[in-house]
Amino acid sequence: MNLKNYTSGVPVERTVGRIEQLLAEAGAKAIGKNYSGGRLVSLTFQLEINGHDHLIRLPANPQAVYDSLRKEVRRPHNGTLERLKDQSDRTAWKIQQDWLEIELTKMKLNQTEALQAFLSYIWDGEQTFYERLKGSGFKQLTQGT
Repeated sequence: MNLKNYTSGVPVERTVGRIEQLLAEAGAKAIGKNYSGGRLVSLTFQLEINGHDHLIRLPANPQAVYDSLRKEVRRPHNGTLERLKDQSDRTAWKIQQDWLEIELTKMKLNQTEALQAFLSYIWDGEQTFYERLKGSGFKQLTQGT
């Protein structure tokens, strides 16, 4: 299997702690955790971008990781599927940490702007900007062309 961090043994709590540290260093004013079924699914944080405070929701998708890892297991032994769920959580959050570190580094090197890095994750309290675009069939992207 050639998936980044698919064998990570770093506990989710430690990875999320590192993500929170990175966000704080980047100027986040508040950070919240969002759970579903007892598992962490996203972080929401407030960040000033171009003089305006924005809520940003950074999701992880452990279910997608699980689905991918599960395809590799033909006959699971007792406890294998629960271990895969735990591994999926670790992998999904470790990937988000890596992504965030890269985006913040690019921002420090003036290779990208904060809005450019986080635009798809800007949160209106109900959905991200990307989710809104997707829900409309991405019509805003084709208007005027």
